[in-house]
Amino acid sequence: MSGSATQTANLLEIQRRMAAAVMHPLTRGETMPRRRRDGASNISEADAIIRPNDRLTSFERLEIYNRQYWFRLYTSFEEDFPGLQAILGRAKFDALMRAYLTDCPSESFTLRNLGSRLEAWLDKHPEHFGPHPTLARDMVRIEWAHIEAFDSEERPRLSAESLAAIDENSKLRLQPHLRVLALSYPVDDLLLQVRTENGSSASSTNNASTSRKRRHVRHVAALAHRVIHIAVHRHENIVWYKPLSTEEYGLLAALIEGKALGDAIDLALTDSSLPEDQRPAFLQEAFATWSMLGWFTT
Repeated sequence: MSGSATQTANLLEIQRRMAAAVMHPLTRGETMPRRRRDGASNISEADAIIRPNDRLTSFERLEIYNRQYWFRLYTSFEEDFPGLQAILGRAKFDALMRAYLTDCPSESFTLRNLGSRLEAWLDKHPEHFGPHPTLARDMVRIEWAHIEAFDSEERPRLSAESLAAIDENSKLRLQPHLRVLALSYPVDDLLLQVRTENGSSASSTNNASTSRKRRHVRHVAALAHRVIHIAVHRHENIVWYKPLSTEEYGLLAALIEGKALGDAIDLALTDSSLPEDQRPAFLQEAFATWSMLGWFTT
């Protein structure tokens, strides 16, 4: 192996060891553990890969990077799931966040994907859902849908001519940023209230803001379960929550699954209470609205 190749290999090894140390979970006291879960010593690793200076030991210098890495993850996760935090409360949310990020560490170049596995992880760890599991699950789903709607691709809109040419065998494509959800609680309204409180509260009113969030959560949690359908989508660079009828939800869900238009309509209207004579007008209005919003794409 040439000298250059050896140096590259050595640098890669140092980078891997540095990453392993920095990404290792913090202790409960938010410090870098002296010994890792695999038994390796972080003190020895620090001595091997970073030099001390006249103020800090190698371990203390490495700990700075370790703590800053995890504090950035915590901040990002909190920003992504304020509604879940409002439902669980600070202590339970912190416990969930640390357990989740330990089991599902960041594997992407972007923190956007940090919560991508949260719903599936919670299915395996339901003890973290708290006293209102259905409400918490609904909130996780809409908050992740919000993230996906915010920065997923927007494709060119289907032209009016192309839309006029569709028939029952056509398979319509919908915007990648569109998500349709079937929920049990109006968590869209709750999330908007929480975000409003977060945006308007100054440090001097944090306690009052927290109290208001708790009241909002208690009010929604006390509601009887009922099926609620919502479309989460992006329009003019803003994420919107649009209520859907049962028929609209069924039709959009079938189209997203790749069903032909005729089959999608049949699935959406099979058990519908909508009178037969009102169905053509319903379909015409729904497609006109969705076309105006740019949901149909090439």
